[in-house]
Amino acid sequence: MNKVALVTGSSRGIGRAIAERLGADGMSVVVNYRADRAAADEVVAKIEASGGRATAVQADVTDPAQLRDLFDAAQRHFGGLDVLVNNVGTARFAPIAEASDEDFDVLFDTNARATFTALREAANRLRDGGRIVVISSGVTAANRPGTGLYGAAKAAGDQLVRVLAKELGPRRITVNSVQPGATRTDALAELQPESVLEQMAAQTPLGRIAEPADIADIAAFLASDDSRWVTGQVIHASGGTF
Repeated sequence: MNKVALVTGSSRGIGRAIAERLGADGMSVVVNYRADRAAADEVVAKIEASGGRATAVQADVTDPAQLRDLFDAAQRHFGGLDVLVNNVGTARFAPIAEASDEDFDVLFDTNARATFTALREAANRLRDGGRIVVISSGVTAANRPGTGLYGAAKAAGDQLVRVLAKELGPRRITVNSVQPGATRTDALAELQPESVLEQMAAQTPLGRIAEPADIADIAAFLASDDSRWVTGQVIHASGGTF
């Protein structure tokens, strides 16, 4: 049976690399985008050019109704769903003493609530033997000043993963989280100048920051049959930084 994967936030960055890798692995892929349809269509075209199947579906996953509609569209288009890769997040950084109520609302709505809603939908919709992968963040392990709210919101998803793995174990559905360290994406470049990225690379035992493909390879393993005995885990993917 051809497996079907839904990858949220997959029109660019880590999500795009994951969608393309799962397509190359033979899965039918639902490419989710919020606003950039052209970028999502590029991902679909690349998967189809290599012989795979894919479709682009618009949804703002921070809206529970739109997220439910996204799952509906995935099931309707491909006839079922086997894999969810939850790749969504917004980052804001400020010392806890200076963080605003708005910062809290934005970070928890996007990183915690949207993850909860996606996991709840996946728990009710995935076929037995499915896979759930949450893309978290290394800031939950690094504990750097200024990352408190963002890290707390991401850590909520990691806790949901640990519990859901036990709840879905009887159905042979595995649930795992990946905590990337610094990864060379457009989003990171918008937040940090190149000089800071060079410093991050110098602090990494492997001597560089991650590329999206590095994280995609880990997610692809967790989405595959080879990961059948790995569940409830939060996997550090930082090149040894934490």
